[in-house]
Amino acid sequence: MIAPKVNHATSLILVLIFFAATGVSLLHSSTGIPVEVHSQDQEVVIALGSNVGNRIHNFNEALRLMKKSGIHITRHGCLYETEPVYLTDQALFLNSAVRGITKLGPHELLGVLKKIEKDMGRTDGIRYGPRPIDLDIVFYGKFSVKSEILTIPHERVWERPFVMAPLMDLIGSAIESDTAASWHSFSKHSRGLFESWEKLGGESLVGTNGLKRVLPIGNLLWDWSQKTSMMGILNLTPDSFSDGGKFQSVEAAVSQVRLMISEGADIIDLGAQSTRPMASRLSAQEELDRLIPVLDAVLKMPEVEGKLVSVDTFHSEVASEAIGKGAHIVNDVSSGQLDSNMLDVVASLNVPYVAMHMRGNPSTMQNSENLQYDNVCEQVASELYSRVREAELSGIPAWRIIIDPGIGFSKNTEHNLDILMGLPHIRTELAGKSLALSHAPMLIGPSRKRFLGDICARPAAADRDSASIAAVTAGVLGSANIVRVHNVKDNLDAVKLCDAMVKRKRSRA
Repeated sequence: MIAPKVNHATSLILVLIFFAATGVSLLHSSTGIPVEVHSQDQEVVIALGSNVGNRIHNFNEALRLMKKSGIHITRHGCLYETEPVYLTDQALFLNSAVRGITKLGPHELLGVLKKIEKDMGRTDGIRYGPRPIDLDIVFYGKFSVKSEILTIPHERVWERPFVMAPLMDLIGSAIESDTAASWHSFSKHSRGLFESWEKLGGESLVGTNGLKRVLPIGNLLWDWSQKTSMMGILNLTPDSFSDGGKFQSVEAAVSQVRLMISEGADIIDLGAQSTRPMASRLSAQEELDRLIPVLDAVLKMPEVEGKLVSVDTFHSEVASEAIGKGAHIVNDVSSGQLDSNMLDVVASLNVPYVAMHMRGNPSTMQNSENLQYDNVCEQVASELYSRVREAELSGIPAWRIIIDPGIGFSKNTEHNLDILMGLPHIRTELAGKSLALSHAPMLIGPSRKRFLGDICARPAAADRDSASIAAVTAGVLGSANIVRVHNVKDNLDAVKLCDAMVKRKRSRA
């Protein structure tokens, strides 16, 4: 129930009273002034936790039910696997947080979240004990709430790294709105939430046994900070720039997959459509005709056990069919720009999504207008952020997104060099808008690209492996987490050395 407006001679004080079953609460702005909120949209932050059953399934179901109940999810934090606190003799938790928009009042929202918890099997039990899902309101608009059943901001948020870490993911290093500014003001520190997080230990906590940032792939939780992953390229096309026509038969493809796995590949990336400059475009059915026989054979290989298979496609129909067959990752060079259904389809598949930066399409990406940059790292970051925001709004959580700056796609030689040297700058630019996205796994694919041949005078793509290794080295030292390569064996040695150097540097920090 909403109280009527009260007019005063010198000021207008707007008061909103929400009645709950146990009493009445009064909402205050972050400045302490009572305010009235009608049915207008309010931005909220909701924390999620689970340590019973299939935890990632529980998260997916909770998000689905929240959307169904009038909470429009707009942003997702990263996903964390965390050790339990308070009551430590229980299973590890998954934790995250989301930002959303709702017209629900705070007590209405509380009631909705409690119903979702109940519908998902949560019962009254030991406080801080195991639960299939835990949903807490961290922030509600610019307001503080105090009643017998609800306190906002959540009273324990400041002492909980498993809440603060995903909460920080939901904001950017630049404060983008009055609402976000009010959240900072609740922390009582001069630098707001940033200082609260630092006082808990900040980013140094992430990667410890108690707080690991992870990406869900099937039933696995991948901690990409442990080592750089090797993605082996398998082109099933007759016209790819490097190895077109070599692996079109099922037998040749299986043999190459076996070789790459023996040489250390963690991921096999299957592509049945060439995305080289000026490549002709296949229909989804033509692509499937090439892809599915090989995919079926690869997935039956004993050597593939414990490995991941990604499908390199910009067709949603191909992505859906491949994932249905057993592939694990969708790798889309267009970030959804070449198929309007792609983002919705990937959201429904609940799989990791590689969002790559590209302007135009393979036929137009190297046109002069698509090669115009004032600052390539800043603009790649900005344009990639826009694509990922659309992906999130379509229902792909940030915790499933892998970013790729698109080396060789709508870039010239100088742009590619700037990106290889500027990966940390790209992350910093992303952090200004989304700390979650700045933490996302980053994939790079410089292998045998033309710019390497131009620099090293190697016109034949197969002669560019030494240059590829140098590019991969620069990328890994610059914060890349996945390298997509043709020659797994030689690149792996370079990556191992880079990982050792990065680990040594961290140990001395």
